[in-house]
Amino acid sequence: MATSFGPSALATPANAVTIGRLVLAPALWLLIVVAAPSYAVVLVWIVLAATDGLDGYLARRHGTTRSGAFLDPLADKALVLGAMWALVAAGGFWWLPVGLITVREAAISAFRSFWGRRGLAVPATWWAKVKTVVQSVAVGLALLPVVADGERWLASAALWTATALTLATGVQYLVSGSRATAPGGARV
Repeated sequence: MATSFGPSALATPANAVTIGRLVLAPALWLLIVVAAPSYAVVLVWIVLAATDGLDGYLARRHGTTRSGAFLDPLADKALVLGAMWALVAAGGFWWLPVGLITVREAAISAFRSFWGRRGLAVPATWWAKVKTVVQSVAVGLALLPVVADGERWLASAALWTATALTLATGVQYLVSGSRATAPGGARV
């Protein structure tokens, strides 16, 4: 029988996975700068990126928590943005699309936090989840030796697709938030 945790719980299996992702993120960034592209780094990336699904599964099974709602997006951003900036440092990504993604992620995190403190939920949309997957695929492609050695356009195309989705979902959040906060508006 699965143990259920209340919304204020901190020590949960899902949070343990999420905190593990946060703790391991700097090691991944260092690996990218020092050893990428390499199949070993791709494998580490895949394992860490896949843990996002694992902590989500555990949270749904055992109960979501406020701490998990804060920590999970933080871990996602630490992994993805950190990996992207490590790839910029290693010469695998151009800084402009990574900068655009970073600005959007910071702005929407602040937006969600602002409204969250006022009791307005701003859940992730389906397109925002697709955006996260495309960002992860872009990083994975850039880490693959076969792509880095001759098919860099593939990683670049994935990165620009991720950038377009990132900016479009940012606009989607802002429009939805404006509607929700207008007089008579619905919850986002």
